[in-house]
Amino acid sequence: MPSVKVLLTRTDSEVPIPSYARTGDAGADLVTTEDLELRPGERAVVGTGVAIALPAGYAGFVHPRSGLAARSGLGVVNAPGTIDAGYRGEIKVCLINHDPEQRLNLLRGDRIAQLVIQRVEQAAFEEVAQLPESVRGTGGYGSTGGHGALMDSIDAGTVGNTTGSTEV
Repeated sequence: MPSVKVLLTRTDSEVPIPSYARTGDAGADLVTTEDLELRPGERAVVGTGVAIALPAGYAGFVHPRSGLAARSGLGVVNAPGTIDAGYRGEIKVCLINHDPEQRLNLLRGDRIAQLVIQRVEQAAFEEVAQLPESVRGTGGYGSTGGHGALMDSIDAGTVGNTTGSTEV
């Protein structure tokens, strides 16, 4: 059951409006308005045939479709793509073929991404001389565990260095 009204116009009258595959799904499917071939590693910006007006306090986020990503390597370059409430143009998706060998063919009307609508907040940034302490502290990538060898090589300055030298 929908909880927020989103106004929509079609920029291509022949494509379907975004829809949810099942009740309770977070993402509504977006389709491509064109036939397209993506070579391995190639990117393309494709139209979806729809423009929306989100209410103030909401944003749209364009996510890859997990099945396409798993089966064919199709991804969204800037996942998730952000649609601000004030944007009124056609929703376009920057796709990429991550498969190292296979070309990917899309047909007009194929589902290419999912649109998730979420409530968002604007932060009031306040500069301070020092941040309060936390349990995590300044621990960054991989600091919560599971990557011991990687973290050791980062600490030693040898990530990506096959010579064993710590000079970077």
